[in-house]
Amino acid sequence: MMRAMFASVALIAMPLAAPGAAQDSMPPAPYAYKQLEDPVLEAQAKELMATLRCLTCQSQTIADSDAPMAGDMRHQVRSRIAAGQSPAQVREWLRASYGDYVSYEPEVSATTWPLFLIPLVFLFTVGLILWRRLRRGSAPEGDQA
Repeated sequence: MMRAMFASVALIAMPLAAPGAAQDSMPPAPYAYKQLEDPVLEAQAKELMATLRCLTCQSQTIADSDAPMAGDMRHQVRSRIAAGQSPAQVREWLRASYGDYVSYEPEVSATTWPLFLIPLVFLFTVGLILWRRLRRGSAPEGDQA
């Protein structure tokens, strides 16, 4: 009974694990570690890659990460720049493909405006509280009842 249950769980788990194992065993994309021959285009690609977040590591740029996902993203950046797209067009394509989180340079949009507004509201509130406390603390003794 227990052996049959283990076998059925294993049969279900194996196909689910196969895509992850296959992805790591694939060779890296051609431009993942190979630079473009044109130094101007490579400089544009490197500048752009330094501003894009690795979705696997999340604390590294795709230029610094050795994750397979970062290699694929470096390949996309280099091949699209080599094909004539501007860095802004490549960034927009990556945002459309992977979401706003891929960029270290956030833009104000319908979904991100609270991230820009909340810190300002917080700073204004703290400033107002401090101003009121300092004003009340510096009032002459005779004015307080």
